[in-house]
Amino acid sequence: MLARVRSCGVLGIDGYPLEVEVDNHPGTNKLTIVGLPDAAVKESQERVHSALRSGGFRYLRGVVVVNLAPADVRKEGSALDLPIALGMAAASEQLAATRFTEYAIVGELALDGSVRPVAGALCMAMAAREQGMRGIILPHVNAEEAGVVPGIEVIPVSTLTEAAEFVAERCEITPFQTDLRGAFSQAQARTPDLTDVKGQAHVKRVLTVAAAGSHNLLMVGPPGTGKTMLASRLPGILPEMTFEEALETTRVYSVAGSLNEKGHLICRRPFRSPHHTATTVSISGGGHGLQPMPGEVSLAHNGVLFLDELPEFNRGALEVLRQPLEEGLVHIRRASYSVTFPSRFMLVVAMNPCPCGCRTDPHRQCRCTVGEVQRYMSRLSGPLLDRIDIHIDVPALSFEQMSDDRPSGATTAEIRDQVQAARERQHARHDGRYRGNAHLDATATRKHCKITSSGKALLESALERMGLSARAYDKILRVARTLADLEDKPDIEDQHLAEAIQYRSLDREMF
Repeated sequence: MLARVRSCGVLGIDGYPLEVEVDNHPGTNKLTIVGLPDAAVKESQERVHSALRSGGFRYLRGVVVVNLAPADVRKEGSALDLPIALGMAAASEQLAATRFTEYAIVGELALDGSVRPVAGALCMAMAAREQGMRGIILPHVNAEEAGVVPGIEVIPVSTLTEAAEFVAERCEITPFQTDLRGAFSQAQARTPDLTDVKGQAHVKRVLTVAAAGSHNLLMVGPPGTGKTMLASRLPGILPEMTFEEALETTRVYSVAGSLNEKGHLICRRPFRSPHHTATTVSISGGGHGLQPMPGEVSLAHNGVLFLDELPEFNRGALEVLRQPLEEGLVHIRRASYSVTFPSRFMLVVAMNPCPCGCRTDPHRQCRCTVGEVQRYMSRLSGPLLDRIDIHIDVPALSFEQMSDDRPSGATTAEIRDQVQAARERQHARHDGRYRGNAHLDATATRKHCKITSSGKALLESALERMGLSARAYDKILRVARTLADLEDKPDIEDQHLAEAIQYRSLDREMF
């Protein structure tokens, strides 16, 4: 008898439909799986046989052929265990499955017949909805993750027997729905406050500007001045994530298998801080397996990627940031696959002013030679620095600042309101085409970042003195546009331009 079971697979962060065909006919006992299965899929026959026996099904006799269609796409992972087992039960006439055509089925099987979670459940649920299916049957642990997809029934199961009873219409299971409102409220409750940072009022001002326009940021200062602490609080002052942003970010983490145990929707903007020993592949994504994994630039999608001790990173790992910073996407092409991951993030980097870190510290003497400082700075390429909109010096704190126990500056919630208002002005002006001023293209920059004649003279003088590139020129205009938006000014004024130029001063002073 021939049985067909609908399922889903994942390539990149996109799900695609699969069909598991199982044919059982007389002959010498033999099980064959075809359709470009990898080792994990081939090994499923042992897990499936044990799970079927544990679920009360008899051992299949004769020739069993399992075909995974489409046959020209390589299959990887253990998510096809459950549909293969149900297909084998139906092909041997032990299960009258009437719901195979209505539901996609995914899940890994244990030897005792219990169903284990799989990676990419959210992507599979979205693929099932796009195929017009009524719902998806998946492991109970993945229900919270897949339950955020509207317009499709999410049926959680814990055992093979439970799944078989449902597809045979011998029992009903209430579809699972995720509490989105509760997930968003819990995310905001865990946000650290910017008032915890002592002093550094001008750096907090820069963080506000960067968040308002989605500008990339470079912080330079001695060790212990609060650079990491400031960067970690940046996601809290960014606008709250929309449902679409949360869904897209959760898809990336779902494929990476990085969701927490309950698989909650990611409603808080991610903050990724890889170690400086991270490899190029771990930053960009990919890998040697058949299923490419998202890298740090994709795990930081819709959030912040923080690189501490920037000159210590591998040069290749830093250069791979260029394409994501420009396009918001990372294209990975290998011999066995070609995928595109989303990677729209704010880049925040921090570094010491010299190898010992004391060059700008008034309380400690720098022991680095001029040659050592030059070699240290030369590890950073000019094209990468050009893609960083704002450069800021983070000075050492005084004793009075460190010993002051009073809250310092505005709270995270107050600053987030300012940022949200500035973003709304940009959204209205750009008709929603750009997420922030930092993403304006050349045409939009010329249209929305016009300056006065006195501003042109000021900018010309700065460019000649600092030797900035054409890209840096555009970034100064975009930062000035953000400063005007924060003050709700329709035009860029000279003071906005002067402040934006000040945020590029490290080009001249240090690089």
